[in-house]
Amino acid sequence: MADSHGLDDLAAPTTPDPDLVGVLAELFDDYRATRATPTAVVDLDRDLWQRLEDLGLTRLTGTEAAGGSGGGWVDAAALLGLAAAAAAPVPLAEHDVLGGWLLESAGLPNDGGLRTVCRPDPSGVALNVTWARDASSIVALWEDRDQWRVADVPVDRVSIEERRNLAGEPSDTVEFDLDDLESGIVVAHEIGEQFHLRGALARSAQVVGAMERVVEVVLEHVRAREQFGRPIGRFQAVQHLVADIASETALARAATDAAVARAAASDWQDPGMLFAVGVAKSCVGHAASVVVRGSHQALGAIGTTLEHELHTLTRPILARRSEYGSLQDWDETLTALASSAGHDRLWTLITTGRAKPSSGRFHPYDGA
Repeated sequence: MADSHGLDDLAAPTTPDPDLVGVLAELFDDYRATRATPTAVVDLDRDLWQRLEDLGLTRLTGTEAAGGSGGGWVDAAALLGLAAAAAAPVPLAEHDVLGGWLLESAGLPNDGGLRTVCRPDPSGVALNVTWARDASSIVALWEDRDQWRVADVPVDRVSIEERRNLAGEPSDTVEFDLDDLESGIVVAHEIGEQFHLRGALARSAQVVGAMERVVEVVLEHVRAREQFGRPIGRFQAVQHLVADIASETALARAATDAAVARAAASDWQDPGMLFAVGVAKSCVGHAASVVVRGSHQALGAIGTTLEHELHTLTRPILARRSEYGSLQDWDETLTALASSAGHDRLWTLITTGRAKPSSGRFHPYDGA
């Protein structure tokens, strides 16, 4: 791997295992065809989770030594995207990509059971913890003064106030006993710093997967729906609408794939990861507004009915684009990086993700 971590690194394989993609496509196509009529409230699909567990997909990125499947970020991004495209209500990012990684990093056992993950504040309270009520334990990453701790806390030791996010998914408030957090395992500072970036990239992969399915749904509709004797997709105004949706989705996909490739090539050691993830999160966030608005304009009232697939995709898009840093947070981070680089090093920032050597680190926000 080149020391520069520049564009040459992105020549590393970025295509997920084709056999894995085939299995995933079949699994989620079947899920989409056989699931019950969607409702406004979304609960964990335990049958689907069990199928994923039987296939070794709930711990895809875990090392084989720790009982995982040994997959990398390219495969994980494919799994997250395809699951999101099927609006599958399962905590793949929380359980594996984030929670499982934290447990391995801390040397803690991952001996079964569904997990979610969060970052409690100094008082031990964590907001918007997805799937908390369904988990057997919660992996907490806690900033204890000048060090980071990881604690695997059973749900019977926490207080949960049940809430739901914009997508109708469980998104609870969790209060920990500080003794449980203080007894957590101290981990390297880079683990605490990487957690937010990993979460942001995982959410980007999920939103992009959902947006790509939205494009398919819109295309199917405008080709089949007729008005004034011809498909509405033949009207120029609708064509412009579809073009905007498709182009924004393609840009978000390119930015996300670039960040995933950089993460996979460097095992998250690339100094340009903050910039790469920031670009992905920003592109995805801006695209989300265009895609959600345009798709509902194209489908009209039918897209808002509970029976239709569209809302099962657009609501999670809106919920997830603000997790692990809002669009404003990430745009401000990119602006700070660009300002730090200066006009003479702006191209270097774009190609390597590095600002000036003395610029220090920027963080989109302090929350989880």
